[in-house]
Amino acid sequence: MIERIAGQFEGRWRQGYVRGKLRSDPVYAAAWELLKDSPLPVLDVGCGIGLLEFYLREHGFQPPLTGLDFDAQKIAQARSIAGRAHRDLDFTVGDVMHTGDFRGNVVLLDVLHYLPAPRHAPLLEHLAGLVAPGGLCIIRATPRAASWRFRATQIEEFFLRASLWMKSGAVDYPSVEGILAPFRARAFASEVRPLWGRTPFNSHLFVFRAPRPANEFAAT
Repeated sequence: MIERIAGQFEGRWRQGYVRGKLRSDPVYAAAWELLKDSPLPVLDVGCGIGLLEFYLREHGFQPPLTGLDFDAQKIAQARSIAGRAHRDLDFTVGDVMHTGDFRGNVVLLDVLHYLPAPRHAPLLEHLAGLVAPGGLCIIRATPRAASWRFRATQIEEFFLRASLWMKSGAVDYPSVEGILAPFRARAFASEVRPLWGRTPFNSHLFVFRAPRPANEFAAT
């Protein structure tokens, strides 16, 4: 499956990046496990070159998948591959707040630290409002911490920016409580766990489930 996805990309460097990312980063398998039984559409905010979308489709995930990213070059790559392998995928260029009237499951992977702190809470509140009743918001983030993993993450971000892979560098790392607060205010169930796998980075997975209407439980 990884080879099929990597083989769609042009150039040995890009194929190697995709291959290594899918093999070493546990977030794709984690997202699949959380989403696999849901019939709801998925919006991936900050989708990059669409690896999550291709991974889910290769695993047989059938609900609609939409990727959104402000980097037009990465979206162009994702669209090119989708046009050959998965024509039902939708990739859009836009700001993280420009999500339209979507309702379903929402994914935000490694995006928050590229935004200034004043944008964190409004974005999280906006995304919480997009989650359908009973749906999920899955966030992978790097919380501030006094640890070697956090320092390793900062070093990686420096080189990602220096290599021009990222159009902008890390701006402000969120706190755990800052991520939890907007969802707790809406009575979402929440779970936080480390998700660094075989990487040295301070990655954590935040899983939020939207409450269902009270009358839905009464009806069942």
